[in-house]
Amino acid sequence: MNSSLNPQSTPLVTSGQKAWRVRLAVPVEVRSALGRAGYHPLLVQLLYNRGVANAPQAQAFLSTEPVSHDPLALPGMSAAVQRLRQALERREKVAVFGDFDVDGVSATALMARALKPLGCEVIPYIPHRVNEGHGLTLPAVRTLAEAGTNLLITVDCGITSHEEIIAAAELGIDTIVTDHHLVPEGPPPACAVVDPLLPDSQYPFPHLTGAGLAWKLAQALYHSLGKQDGEWQRPLLSLAALGTVADVAPLLDENRSIVRQGALEMGKSSISGLRALIRSARIEARAVDSETIAWILAPRLNAAGRIDSASVSYDLLVEESDEKAAALAAILEEQNRERQRLTGESLEKARTLVKMAPLLMVGDPSFSPGIIGLVAGRLVEEFSRPAVVVSLGQDVCRGSCRSTPEFDIGAALHRVAPAIGGFIRYGGHPQAAGFSVATEKLPLLAEHLVALARETLGEEVLQPHRNIDMELALSGLPRDIYRLIQGLAPFGAGNPAPVFLSRNVQVVDAHPMGAGGEHLRLKLRDNGVGWDAVAFRQSASLPANAQAIDVVYAVEMDRWNGHDTLRLNVLDMRAAGRIT
Repeated sequence: MNSSLNPQSTPLVTSGQKAWRVRLAVPVEVRSALGRAGYHPLLVQLLYNRGVANAPQAQAFLSTEPVSHDPLALPGMSAAVQRLRQALERREKVAVFGDFDVDGVSATALMARALKPLGCEVIPYIPHRVNEGHGLTLPAVRTLAEAGTNLLITVDCGITSHEEIIAAAELGIDTIVTDHHLVPEGPPPACAVVDPLLPDSQYPFPHLTGAGLAWKLAQALYHSLGKQDGEWQRPLLSLAALGTVADVAPLLDENRSIVRQGALEMGKSSISGLRALIRSARIEARAVDSETIAWILAPRLNAAGRIDSASVSYDLLVEESDEKAAALAAILEEQNRERQRLTGESLEKARTLVKMAPLLMVGDPSFSPGIIGLVAGRLVEEFSRPAVVVSLGQDVCRGSCRSTPEFDIGAALHRVAPAIGGFIRYGGHPQAAGFSVATEKLPLLAEHLVALARETLGEEVLQPHRNIDMELALSGLPRDIYRLIQGLAPFGAGNPAPVFLSRNVQVVDAHPMGAGGEHLRLKLRDNGVGWDAVAFRQSASLPANAQAIDVVYAVEMDRWNGHDTLRLNVLDMRAAGRIT
C-alpha cells in the first residue's frame, strides 16, 4: 500500500525560520483614551492587540467577575432539563456517552458528578478510539439498552447520529444530545438537542466545548431544583475548564470565565484524581493555570485514549479514593511516555513521506490512530500547510486533519464527501477534523482534498510566522511586567500569552540543560539590566560567535520547590541585525 498520498512527487522541505510579525502600534486616539483611564502603556498595546479600543472594553476584558449566560437560552435546554427531572423522579438509569479526548472524558465525568448526588444511577460510556471510533454507534446503543438504560445523554458528540438515535428510541431509550460541533444535516430526532451552533440558536456565545455544554446542562438542572451557584459547582467547573482548554476553544467571554474559575478550583481541587494527576506531573498546585492544563495535564489525560482506552482517564476524574487515584495517575504517566515515543517515531517517518502540495497527506499502516492527530499538528507547525495523516487499514482508513487559519478543513471534508461517495463517518472544526473512510476511496479523497486546497490557497508557500505583541528594549521591560500581563489571563486560543521582541541583547552565559542538552539556560543583559531565561529545544539555535542577539520571548513565573522566579521563555532568537 502506497504511503504517499499526494499526487506530486517533489519532496517537501520545511518552510524555514519563522518570520517575525510585530503588531501595529496603538493609534494615538486609543492610546490617549486608555492612558487617561490609567492603563500602563505596555498594557494598552496588549489590550489593543486583543481588540480592545476603549476604557469600557478594557474594564470588561480585565474584569474577574464571572461571566455566566442563562443556560436556558441554549436551544433545547428547557426540554433537556424537563426530561432529566423526569428521569430523576422515576429513578431511571441514565447513560452518559462521551468521547475519548479530554473534552469528551471531562464532560462525561462532569455529568456523572452532577447526577450522582441527585440520586441518579449513571452508566458512563466512552468508546474505544481504535475498536469503535468517534461518536455514537449502533453496537453501543444496543449495549446500553441491555444495561437497562432509559435515558441517554451524549456529550461532545451526537449531532450527526440520526440512525443511532432512532435505533435507541426503538429500544425504549430517549436521547438528549449535547454537542458543540456543526450541524451539517439538521438536528437528529432526539427528545432534546442542545447545540449553540443550531441555526435558531440565540445563545450569546457560540464557542462552548463539550465540557462547557455539560456544565451548562448541570447548571440549568441544579437551578431548576432550587440549587443556585454554590459548593456543588466547584468540582464541575474544574472539569469544564479541563475540556475547554484541551479542546483549544477561544478563551473569551464565558469560556474565559469557566477557565479562570476552574483553574483556581483545580489547584485546591476536591477531586482526588485531579490532585493525584497534579502530583504525578510534579507541578505545584498553586501553579495550575490554562497553560499548565494545556501542556502538562491535558496530554496526560489524552494519553489513555491514544494508547489504549480513555476509561482510565474517566476513572481518574470520578475516583474518590486518594490511593486508587494515585495508581491511575501513575498509569497515565506511563502511557504519556509511550505516547511521546510513538509520536516521535511516526513524525520522523511522516517527514520522509510528505510531498510538495498545498495540502500534505500521508499515510502508513504503522501510524497508530491514537497519535495521527499529534503528527498532523506537528506537520502543520513545520511546513505551514494543512496536513492529513492517515492510519492505513486493509478495509478502513482513519484520518486526522489539522489546518492553518487560511483553510477550513472541517468544511473541506463536508464539501468533498459527495465526490468520493461519502465517508463512513467524519466531522470536526475549521482547524481540526477527522474521518473514517473505505480504503478504496482514499486515493480519490486525497485527489479532491489537494485540489480544493490548491483552489483555496494556490501554490504559494505559506511561510510560518510568529506574531509579536510589541518591540521594546530588554532594559525597558518593567519588573512588574508579570503582574501587568496576568490581568489578561487566562491565556490560550483567542487570547495568546503576550510575546515581546528585544534587539541587541547580550548573552552573558549559556548552558545546555535537559537529558540530551537540547534546551538552554541563559543569562541575558541589556544596558546593565540582566534577566534569566530558558530556551526549550533551541540549543542549536544560539548564533555562534554572535556579539549580540535579537530575541523573541514570553515572560513567565517559574514555580519550583516553593520558590517563584521570574524569567524569560525564549521562543526564537537570531544574530542581532538580521532582517526578520
